[in-house]
Amino acid sequence: MKVLVTGADGMLGSHICRELIRQGYSVKALIQKERSTGTLEGLDIDEMYGDILDYDILIKGLSDCDAVIHTAASTAIWPSRSQTIWKLNYEAVKNLAKAVLSMGTDRFIHIGTANSFSPGSKDYPGTEQNGYSDYKYKLDYQDSKYAAQRYLLGLYKTEGLPVRIINPTFMFGAYDSKPGSGQMISSIYNHNVPGYTSGGKSYIAAKDVAVGIVNTLQKGRNGECYIAAGKNLNYKEAFNLIATIVGVDPPSRFIPSVFVDIFGLFGSLFGRFFKIEPKISFPMARLSHEDCYYSNEKAVRELNLPQTPIEEAIQECFIWLRNNGHLS
Repeated sequence: MKVLVTGADGMLGSHICRELIRQGYSVKALIQKERSTGTLEGLDIDEMYGDILDYDILIKGLSDCDAVIHTAASTAIWPSRSQTIWKLNYEAVKNLAKAVLSMGTDRFIHIGTANSFSPGSKDYPGTEQNGYSDYKYKLDYQDSKYAAQRYLLGLYKTEGLPVRIINPTFMFGAYDSKPGSGQMISSIYNHNVPGYTSGGKSYIAAKDVAVGIVNTLQKGRNGECYIAAGKNLNYKEAFNLIATIVGVDPPSRFIPSVFVDIFGLFGSLFGRFFKIEPKISFPMARLSHEDCYYSNEKAVRELNLPQTPIEEAIQECFIWLRNNGHLS
């Protein structure tokens, strides 16, 4: 089986390509033009360059493939409202679904986000049965990902689109060339985190998500979503763990939610006035003191989603950031 991977040179895409090869699949990687991250060097894959918004490119990419894993997306949360985000996270998904139906592709694995389901507490973490509630933050990233998920599930019901959706939580791992989630590790290492808030989230190794995604080619069910979650930690627990692994003192100051919100509000106003991205916006501030915990029970049961200790994933991310010049 040959598999097309969009966004193949991102952190998750790089892990997916390696896992596909490990499991014996042939890989075609669709990579954005004039983009070079170096995360796919040395892999035995078929690379093609093109715009994910170009329908003809999608048809060409699927022409000799049996399945597609769609990871390409914008995770930007500034500005909070952006037509570019909707084009990448929604319009591109619609085009890809159309191409999959046109070409008769056997399997369409779409990478969504756990935020498309309401989170829960540590005792009662969120599941795939929960409705969407993140509309309250007014972030096009989350709204567009949820809209794409609804669209795909609708096509499954009306036209039999062979789609299966993986919804990862917060991932750590190597090949974080942006860096994205690794920025949390970098900030703690460089003592740029002033304190911790009352919230928390679910953390998982990117390589575990990749295994679950590749397993979905043979396991799971069409028209279903699977939350790829790992260890649920509040921010104090997470920051202490990261600090211990990278060898620095953890942030020790608790920051009340009201102060975070005020700082975020001023950040948003400053960013809009000066047209620059703030360190923290008002929606980010609100998210920082929410409990965003999720259950992995369904993905573990149906997809054999691994559960590598998150300490290992943090260590792998830290080593990769250090070796590739992403730490000061």
